[in-house]
Order: sequence, then structure tokens, then C-alpha cells
Amino acid sequence: MVKVVCAIIEHNGNVLLTQRSSSMAQPLLWEFPGGKINAGESETDALIREIEEELNLLIVPHQRLTPVVHSYSSKTIELIPYTCELQSGEISLAEHMAYSWATIDELLNYSWCPADVPIVEEYIRLKRQV
Repeated sequence: MVKVVCAIIEHNGNVLLTQRSSSMAQPLLWEFPGGKINAGESETDALIREIEEELNLLIVPHQRLTPVVHSYSSKTIELIPYTCELQSGEISLAEHMAYSWATIDELLNYSWCPADVPIVEEYIRLKRQV
């Protein structure tokens, strides 16, 4: 099983989503950005590193949400989500095709990677309770 972290980056009442490129697995689907945890790396250190590498953003991870185990045809992943605060940086896409800042109400309008769907649903529930 591959452990992967993802960031729900909040800024000015919106959340950052990224669209996978046509050459990636799950092409053109939307996801919360993130990546694999390296050996000896903590979840939050991996998240900070991946977001800096992929998006040129500095973030502060806050709340860990419920991890999702999902089996794709080639592998099984454990996707570990964190809500994060945007600290600084200008978005520069290293791997993804596009990005979008979405409101809570807009999140369900996107075509999500299957592993992200339960995370989107949990995040919406949490935000609507506040």
C-alpha cells in the first residue's frame, strides 16, 4: 500500500484544487494536491515538501481528516488528508494541468479522482457544521 498525503489548502474562503494532466494516472480528474510520503518522513513534512515542489506554495498543515484506502487498477493507496493554511507563494504548476480556487458549494461540481471523493464529502460536512 502506498501512503499519500493531500492538502486541503484554504485561503480567503476558498479551497485549492488541482487537475491532473493527460499524461498522469487518473487523467484530467481533479484532486487535492499532495504526494507520496518518503521513508522516514512525517506526514506533515511530506505534505509541506510536496506542495512546495508541485505548486511553489508554503503551507501550514492543521487538521488531519479521515484517511481513505482506495484500490486503483495498478495500486492501492492510503490517502491522508490535512486541512492547511496558505502561508505564501505564487502558484506554479510543476505536474498538474490546471488549478482552481473553489468555494464549499462548488466542490461537488468537479470530476474528482475516486480516492478524493470521500475526503470532499467529509470536508463539506465539517465546514457546514461550523
